[in-house]
This record gives sequence, structure tokens and C-alpha cells, in this order.
Amino acid sequence: MVAKTYIETFDHGESGWLSWANRPLRPEVRDSTIISRGPWEIDPNHAPPGAGYLHLLFMLHTFYPPDIAGSRYEKVLKTCTPNRFVNGGFSNDLRNAKLWVRLKGEVNLRGAQLVLLAQGNVARGDDGKLNWEKPNYVNQALSAQPFAITPEWSEQTITLTPDQKQWVELGARHGSETFYGKAPIEEMLRQTIDIIFVLFPLDVRSLTPIKGDIHRLRPITDYELDRSRLPEGYVMLDEVRIEYP
Repeated sequence: MVAKTYIETFDHGESGWLSWANRPLRPEVRDSTIISRGPWEIDPNHAPPGAGYLHLLFMLHTFYPPDIAGSRYEKVLKTCTPNRFVNGGFSNDLRNAKLWVRLKGEVNLRGAQLVLLAQGNVARGDDGKLNWEKPNYVNQALSAQPFAITPEWSEQTITLTPDQKQWVELGARHGSETFYGKAPIEEMLRQTIDIIFVLFPLDVRSLTPIKGDIHRLRPITDYELDRSRLPEGYVMLDEVRIEYP
């Protein structure tokens, strides 16, 4: 019987949670909390004509493909602590699941919100099974239910409702349309592969004038960022629960 509630208190480390804040896979852990501090890296994979840029704060894989050899998942499994969600056999069908968190922090958001991003692979072969050789990743952000970041601990709950009006489909940057696709939120939530706490949207601009379409370039790699327009601060995550309907 599949457990009805996933609970992570971080009493024994990050337990499979990851951080892409400054590119170490393993987040900072202190006093049974995981911590994400700025300045954060920029995720450009959904730059216009997609929905925009992201800061990735905390991430949990909810599923691993059957064959991970040579994939990005192999590096995660070798580098990080065991994933208690996957190893515990929790369902990655998150339709109408309730996500409860205890968090605090101090962030100058500069127009962004802390929201949950859910990602799924909707590519299927002729046999109906997920295609991991040519995946079609769909990313959607639950922008209608943002988290409040407060200096004191707060407990907040969101519901991963399959109501498309509450989600922003992130799409893909130029040249990534075959890798990042689109699909209804109902289909994507049925088999998620990860959930991510993100800051979105971001006002990404260059410190110096750019000729042409800036969104065809990659921030930091191709130009120097104007960080005065980006969020700064920190967020601490003390406990996460996922309760299934």
C-alpha cells in the first residue's frame, strides 16, 4: 500500500533534495533546514518566446527513468544523499496533492514570486511507454498559488490542482522547442519527474547594450547581467509534506 503522506524534516541531511542556486548539487544544510542563498544562477531554458527566466532554489526528483546510465540522473544519484521520496515508493501522480511547507527567509523579490514548478516527460513511444531517448519535458509553474517569504517561520499549503488557469506553461527558448514542449497540466501532473521551488518571473537585462535579440543569448555566458534587477536574499526550508487525495 502506497503511503498517503510524504514527510521530510531534513533531520538526516538533504535526503535527495537538490540545489541549483549556485550549481552545487547538494544544498546547504543547517539545523535540520536546507538553505538557498543568492546571488542565484539564471535558468535560461524558458527564455522568450517561452514564459521567461527562473532562479531554481530547491528541487526534488519524484521519479527516475529505468536506465539512468550516462544520464544527468546518474550524476545526481552518485553525488547526493539517497532520495527518500523515490526510495519510499511515493507516487509521482501529484494531481490534487497538497504540498505543505514550513519556510522563512528574506528576499528582495523585485517583481518575482516564490512558486512551485512541476516538470514531467510526456514523450511516449509506440508502445505507450515514456521515451527517455527523446524526452519531451513540460514545465509549468503554479503562479496562482505563490508562497510568502517572511522573516519568521510560516506554514503554508498549496494544492497541485489540474486547473490550467492556475498554471503558467513555460515553453522553450529559441532552439529548444523539441526538448521542452507543451501539454495540458492534467497530463503532466499524472507522472511528474521533479518539483522545484523557483523565483519567477525575472527581469533579465544586460549591463551593456545588446544588438539583436538578447533572448537568443545566454546570461553570464554571453553577457554580463544587471543584477540590480534580480532577486537577492535567502530562503530556508524546514519541512515539506506531500499529502495525496
